Amino acid sequence: MRRLAIIGALSACLLGGAPLAAMADEKTEKALEERIKKLEKMVDVLTTHEAKEAKEEGKEKEKAAKAGEKPLSVGSTGSGKLIYAKPFVSAPKAIVGGYMDFETNFLTNQNLTRSRATNFEVARFIPFIYGDVTDRIKVAAEIEIEHGGPNNVGGGGEIKIEFATLDYLIAEPLNFRAGILLMPMGKFNLLHDSPLNDLTDRPLVSRLILPSTYFLPGMGVYGTLYPSKLSKLDYELYVTNGFAKNTAVTDAGIRDAGGFTRTDNNNNKGVIGRVAFSPFLGVEVGGSAAHAAYTPNADKYINMYAIDWTLQRGPFEVIGEAGWARIDNPSPSFGAVAATGFTNGMAGYYVQGNYHFLPDFLKKWAPTHFTDASTFTAVVRWDNIDTDTNNRTLTATGGNTRELQRLTLGLNFRPIEDTVFKFDYQFNSQLNTNNVSTSVAGEAVRIDGNGFLFSVATYF
Repeated sequence: MRRLAIIGALSACLLGGAPLAAMADEKTEKALEERIKKLEKMVDVLTTHEAKEAKEEGKEKEKAAKAGEKPLSVGSTGSGKLIYAKPFVSAPKAIVGGYMDFETNFLTNQNLTRSRATNFEVARFIPFIYGDVTDRIKVAAEIEIEHGGPNNVGGGGEIKIEFATLDYLIAEPLNFRAGILLMPMGKFNLLHDSPLNDLTDRPLVSRLILPSTYFLPGMGVYGTLYPSKLSKLDYELYVTNGFAKNTAVTDAGIRDAGGFTRTDNNNNKGVIGRVAFSPFLGVEVGGSAAHAAYTPNADKYINMYAIDWTLQRGPFEVIGEAGWARIDNPSPSFGAVAATGFTNGMAGYYVQGNYHFLPDFLKKWAPTHFTDASTFTAVVRWDNIDTDTNNRTLTATGGNTRELQRLTLGLNFRPIEDTVFKFDYQFNSQLNTNNVSTSVAGEAVRIDGNGFLFSVATYF
């Protein structure tokens, strides 16, 4: 109908309203034929344009139907179609990425952090999901698949959500965050991804005392302030669930003491925060603290403290972290606590030096492998931890059983910043679980566990 109305209007315009009978002469007929041809051409153009509009309109209807706004056709509104009733179907905004690492070790003996002297494994496969709901509302999540997942034949695997946060950005000095939070207990816990780090094994203090990876449900605020033109102050402050445990904390460390969950066993809540100050570019010092009850009746607490530092100048870098844990002693009525195996104090630290370099002859020799984005890093790190600083751990033969010192020498190569091949050698010195020699009573026995490690890690 629309087309006929337009054709009629065009006819009237082109013919000027003159009756056909009045156009009998040859000149008039010729002019009429030209006008008719012109009219037919205009109708063809109009028809093509109308068909294009109808096609585009059909696409819009189909897109809206997939988003749950309107049905595609009769019978398309049932519950089976509700899976498409999501806003991101019509306006996708999510980004999927992640990282993975493969590790192998050849040690002379097992040590406190590696239960097998030789081993191959994909230690982590970590998908990330980031989404922008709006310019101010952000969602971020990490799904951690460790040691092959829960069905790993060797055991020890798991799948868990390491963090899942919703941020509302108010202003740079103040922003809101809620969800499963990555705890700001030291800097390493915030930057623990394998591709970021220059050695295969994580620092001992971050592995056993400051329980990397440390995450809890909660909410709080974070932001950045600029006290001067050169300086910067970052902060994070959260209220979270506390630790939940029904037995004493042992000298195996906060992380590996066993029994801790991400849900609370009491009505108290924990508090954790970190402040980092950078007086100028290349220097940063941070301090962290956490306080939470861990017993069912909330009468015993764990307090953790940490300081961290980063010093950078040219190709040289010095980083490190120190941490302390103070655990309230369990009372006799606290579950079935044995008289042995508990601790109320832990402490440790690490200091690491890095030197970044790339010889020019390699860029000339193999320019496709060694580019301006490539770099080598020589690394040396010293670790020292004591998971029973107050000598409270009691065994049948002695106390203060868990001390470990580690010297690690490393060299890694990054073809690009996001991918790294790591070559490390560890020298370990660890007191055994009894702290007493089986042959000479009273002498400490050391378990070396020295050896070579190789790993490769990459973001994707």
